[in-house]
Amino acid sequence: MTKYNYKIIGLDCLDCARKVEERLNKEEKLHNVVINFATSKISYETETDNCFQMINKIIDEVEPGSKMVLEEKEKKEYHYLVLVIALILGIIGSREFKFHEIFLYLSYILLLYPPFKKAWKMLIKSHTINENLLICISTIGALLIGSEMEGVMVASLYMLGKILEEQALNKTRMSIQNLLLIKQDYANLKVGKDFSKISVEDVKIGDILCIKKGEKVPVDGEIIKGKTTFDTSALTGESELVELTENDKIFSGYVNTSNMVLMKSSSLYKDSTISKIIELAMTAGEKKAKVETTVTKFSKIYTPIILLLSLVVGILLPIITNVSYHDSLYRALTFLVIACPCAIAISVPLSYFTGIGVASKNGILIKGSNYLDNLSHLKKIIFDKTGTLTTGNFEVTKIEVLDNEYTKKEVIDILRKGEAFSNHPIARSIMKLDNSKVDTKDVSDYKEIDGVGISFKLKDKIVKIGTKKVCDDDCSYNVSLHLNINSHHVASIYIDDGIKKNALKVLDDIKTLGIKSYIFTGDKKEVAKEVAKNLNIKDYYAEMLPTDKYKKYEEIEKGEITAYVGDGINDSPVLKRASIGISMGSLGSDIAISASDIVIMNDDLRKIPLGIKISKYTSLVIKENLIFALSVKIIILILSIFGLSSMWFAVFADTGVTLLTVLNSLKIIKKFKKL
Repeated sequence: MTKYNYKIIGLDCLDCARKVEERLNKEEKLHNVVINFATSKISYETETDNCFQMINKIIDEVEPGSKMVLEEKEKKEYHYLVLVIALILGIIGSREFKFHEIFLYLSYILLLYPPFKKAWKMLIKSHTINENLLICISTIGALLIGSEMEGVMVASLYMLGKILEEQALNKTRMSIQNLLLIKQDYANLKVGKDFSKISVEDVKIGDILCIKKGEKVPVDGEIIKGKTTFDTSALTGESELVELTENDKIFSGYVNTSNMVLMKSSSLYKDSTISKIIELAMTAGEKKAKVETTVTKFSKIYTPIILLLSLVVGILLPIITNVSYHDSLYRALTFLVIACPCAIAISVPLSYFTGIGVASKNGILIKGSNYLDNLSHLKKIIFDKTGTLTTGNFEVTKIEVLDNEYTKKEVIDILRKGEAFSNHPIARSIMKLDNSKVDTKDVSDYKEIDGVGISFKLKDKIVKIGTKKVCDDDCSYNVSLHLNINSHHVASIYIDDGIKKNALKVLDDIKTLGIKSYIFTGDKKEVAKEVAKNLNIKDYYAEMLPTDKYKKYEEIEKGEITAYVGDGINDSPVLKRASIGISMGSLGSDIAISASDIVIMNDDLRKIPLGIKISKYTSLVIKENLIFALSVKIIILILSIFGLSSMWFAVFADTGVTLLTVLNSLKIIKKFKKL
């Protein structure tokens, strides 16, 4: 099964995109057809070659004039010049003089030709009615009942609205697509002493590539020669430049801002970090939030309801009231103008996609609008400790010698003799206490007890290093490690695994957002307790295996939206199970991207409350758009029934409201510029 992605042009609204998507998904040869109206993209899977023409034929049957294209340029169908000429002709034609009707009819032809052409194709090919036919009927109806100039203004406002709406949509699409212009199209391959420019898709693992100043890194790899600074903001959202040199890893999407360097590729382009990010960003619209699916269902019944109401108004109003048929027809025509649900159908997915794009710009990859929506309703958040809240880089902060027979240097020597046999991170932190070579000839009977410590013989002494469980000595202190010699507590070793910078501030921010925090860790209870205490978190669970985390998550969730934040590796089971799985500091990690719903592209905990704020603001914008669009339409409909509204108001309720809701969605980009 091969997946294809193309640009689709000619779609006027989300409802049109939905109709095409539903029709294509009925084809046996096509699978998982998704049309993203916000980006004008179509994706589908098929095992059949050469489906391009067949698909375009179906698209044209459902939405005449629409099609898939390889080129990025789209032909503009609405032009300011045509609008200006049509308006001038309409104004001239409204004056009383010989043959003035000719000018008026020319104005109508110029204004109605584009929508009439689309409406006619739609009616003939797919036997359906859309807003183009409705605007034609209402405008011609205005001409027939003697409201010629009003008909001209309605058609003119409709055309103007379409022009502005198209420009606003294109601006939004461009803003979002600019976030994804992080791919390097070529690579400078070293061939002997020379360099050859090749397509980035042709890069092989192990190739030597040259990255010049101003160029993007094409694939993931490692610097083998040179030293320079990189702009990593496209991936991490961080504006501060990063200096990297030989043996340092670099990722596709980094921008070289200084000196030329040579790198050795470690991935193909399709497996590179940038490829995964682009794929995630472009498919984010495929996973729709509940609000989107509700709006889609509402759009299906909205237009037929309005059409029925317009017939009721046009036919029954003169029968049950004193309104003339002329006035009732005018009111029915006004209903038709309001019939398209574009303002509702476009603004919701556009707002979600904008929110996802802004998050991506700040180094937060969100896989779909459903996860962005869930984030705004988050009630609980569970943090894995090591690697998430703490650095995982253990450091001995204090050694307290409690036996006068030993000096601090002798205690360090004993500790290093035992820990020299262990690969545990704590052992490595103890080995760093002294750079001298360790002599272990006098060490025997070494044993390592998982999770609690070690024991060994040092000449004639029995030495134990670890928690109170293994030492079983007379020390009552709550310390990280005990040094026990011959069943006597000799020294207390305090170890800090390094709470991350800003962790306390981040957790306080999350608390102010009304979200409760928890800690899960496989570490000792004493360590977990200390970290939880320093971070003001009451609920923590220690000495947990991955299966324990999974079970405890289900106990805590209790039907509420609950996020789990982990490193994306040993936490993958619970990341997949969580309402929202968030991977921290997992740049380039396949496991992180596949297991989680949201990926933080660096180790900055501040991205989590930022992501929550983006989601909440996006939800607020969506509510504003829905309330505004529905309120205006309902008010204009009611006013129309009582003859208090004109077609001009109706055009505003349709095209004008659509434009305003699209512009309102752009607030998300403005509010959350890259921090």
